[in-house]
Amino acid sequence: MKLMKQLLAAATLAFAATGFAAAQSANEAPDQLVKRISSEVLNTAKADKDIQAGNTKKVMDLVETKILPYVDFERMTALAAGRYWREATPEQKRALSTEFRTLLIYTYSGALSQVRNETIEFKPLRADPSDTEVEVRSQVNTAREPILLNYRVAKTPAGWKIYDINVLGAWLVETYKGTFNTEISKGGIDGLIKTLAAKNKQLASRPLQTTAKK
Repeated sequence: MKLMKQLLAAATLAFAATGFAAAQSANEAPDQLVKRISSEVLNTAKADKDIQAGNTKKVMDLVETKILPYVDFERMTALAAGRYWREATPEQKRALSTEFRTLLIYTYSGALSQVRNETIEFKPLRADPSDTEVEVRSQVNTAREPILLNYRVAKTPAGWKIYDINVLGAWLVETYKGTFNTEISKGGIDGLIKTLAAKNKQLASRPLQTTAKK
């Protein structure tokens, strides 16, 4: 559990640093898009004392406008649920995606409130112009040590969207997949939904900075 929390903490900083602009260019390479907009998000978080203090409304607004529209939550949830996703009803899929999305919102928001002097360094993109799925490789430079990050990004009718992230060799979806499988084996899809809902309710009662550190 400790390793999982460390991975999630690093991953959320990465996601928080990768917000996309609403008006994106269809011809812009995914790594260039991430690089351009991540600077805007980081600079906003660094300059806003309210965000650093954990102001819920300001942080949530930044997450909602710069991050959420460009993360493929349904695909992420389906990958984390694995074979159980195919067995779920449409209602269960919607509920599970909603709760998972809410969990990640709290996690992203907590990470944003901790942004101070981090910078991002991107690696050369290894992809062909015709590719519809690519990995964008980068690292977050922190006061302690660099955190290596890879993003899985897919081109959709709505533009490029992130659906997974690798933190220090561990994919975020795989990290959640183990937890999902454990909960589903105990109480089925409905049991997992209830567990995530309870976790979200707990996180909603905590300050964002506390959320990020737990």
